[in-house]
Amino acid sequence: MAAPVAIAVSLVAGPAVAAPLHTSSSNSASASASDTTATSAHHTVTRAERTTSGGVAVSRRDRRAEQRNEATVRHLFRCAFRSPGSAQARAAARTAVATGAVAHGATSASGPSALLAEFTADRSRVPGAHAVIKHVAGDADLVAVHWQITAKPTDERTGDAAVDLFRMRDGRISEWWALRQTVPTGTPASGNTNSMFSDLYPAAKRDRHLTERQEEHNRVLAVTAYDRLFRDHDVSVLDERFDPAYLQHNSVAANGTAALKQFFAGSAAQSLPKQESVISLADGDLVWTFSKQVGAKADAPFGAADLFRVDDNLIREHWDVVPTS
Repeated sequence: MAAPVAIAVSLVAGPAVAAPLHTSSSNSASASASDTTATSAHHTVTRAERTTSGGVAVSRRDRRAEQRNEATVRHLFRCAFRSPGSAQARAAARTAVATGAVAHGATSASGPSALLAEFTADRSRVPGAHAVIKHVAGDADLVAVHWQITAKPTDERTGDAAVDLFRMRDGRISEWWALRQTVPTGTPASGNTNSMFSDLYPAAKRDRHLTERQEEHNRVLAVTAYDRLFRDHDVSVLDERFDPAYLQHNSVAANGTAALKQFFAGSAAQSLPKQESVISLADGDLVWTFSKQVGAKADAPFGAADLFRVDDNLIREHWDVVPTS
């Protein structure tokens, strides 16, 4: 992955709690281990509060349902990742994944076997791998997981970085996307040595108990900022919506907004494909966005998954997973 592409696809900031599957629109209203370690149609905001892109009515205020969905996904990782071919893994997958579940980009067409095949491929790519979950979000009918695939669970600079997005229906996975990126090694030219997974924003400032209204406000703020920067190349958003010293977990760029300003001021930025958020969710102080190139077909894969930590109307921290292939 070329460094400029990595920047253009996703260099912005933060875990998440609550809203249905939002297909994102930056024009929306502005307000509104054993082996597991816990550690495109566009909708307006008003419509997104009640309806997923699949047309299923959901409640943003049913936190218990969101927690059950999160628990289902965590249990699946715990029981299925270590040995995807085992009877335990097959039973867990049959329980958690609907028979006709759509697995986007998977080699198997659908259902539990597609997810088990992906886990098998992960373990083949990273022998002896553990699934180390870093951040989890439950928002209406969506669950998103930011995790590390590694044989060394205490070393965040090994293996692969992953983000999986699940759509839930009646307590089971009905749709699923998987993004994978090799964790960079060596000393980056940017000098940024932050890992792809750590939480560096002061713990005392992390608010994981935001109201639904606050979460929705943060979602719209982050999605709008993302689209203004990576779709519109509007660098002024960096001064308006980013902490000047925001924490960057993509080693292509240094912490803070200066690196992004420098990049977008250069000629290389003009030839980059425009990227926009097409699915987003919010949980706690984190907003997650899943993006594609502008004009991409509905079945085109995501170009990146980005997590932004939003606090006091500013983006304070950012993680991303940009698929290696």
